[in-house]
Amino acid sequence: MADKYGIYLSYNNQQEGFEIPILPGEIEISNGGNSSKYDVSALGEINVIKSPQLAEYSFSSIFPAFDYPFAADIVFDPGYYKDLILKWMETKRPIRFVFTGSTFDINVAASIESFDWKEVAGSPGTIEYTLSLKEYVFYRPQKIVVKKKTTTKKKTTTSKKKTRANDKQKPKTYKLVSGDTLAKVAKKTLGDSGRWKEIQKLNGIKDSDLKSLKIGRVLKIPS
Repeated sequence: MADKYGIYLSYNNQQEGFEIPILPGEIEISNGGNSSKYDVSALGEINVIKSPQLAEYSFSSIFPAFDYPFAADIVFDPGYYKDLILKWMETKRPIRFVFTGSTFDINVAASIESFDWKEVAGSPGTIEYTLSLKEYVFYRPQKIVVKKKTTTKKKTTTSKKKTRANDKQKPKTYKLVSGDTLAKVAKKTLGDSGRWKEIQKLNGIKDSDLKSLKIGRVLKIPS
């Protein structure tokens, strides 16, 4: 059992808000299933279940101008509640609707669908109102790129400049100089130091001779 019934409205992560001073006699909650019926030949009527509709909440009460023994702990001037709700509606942004009860609780983002109010006759300053809310689901719009339709234009003949072929021939042999390693030779002649094993294999060089290559030795270079 909840210690206390209560309805709380707040805005912008509780930067503004209040507790409803006088609880309504009832809260009307609508949870539509959003189903549709179709008559299919030879099958008869079928029912297609669709995604559930967003819940709607509605209640009526008063913002009192006088103290009531059963009112909330903190009660503001009736105009304060009225002006705050109207201001929230103008922002076109959702509020937070919280209800605490004995058998169930509600805590949802909601849009203010309607707010009808009037001053109660015989009770100067007291405002009688009906507030209707609808559950709000946060979403982020996706960016859609629209491609422009290309129009067919008359083809024109243009001469493209041909790329000149690279006629530079890679050397077939290489003469070792001081400081050379097979990796350096592969870089110089093949442009890739990682191909040094190809040079080693082509020239029959043993692993034990890699560090003692003779200066002036002519190596065959793979094509």
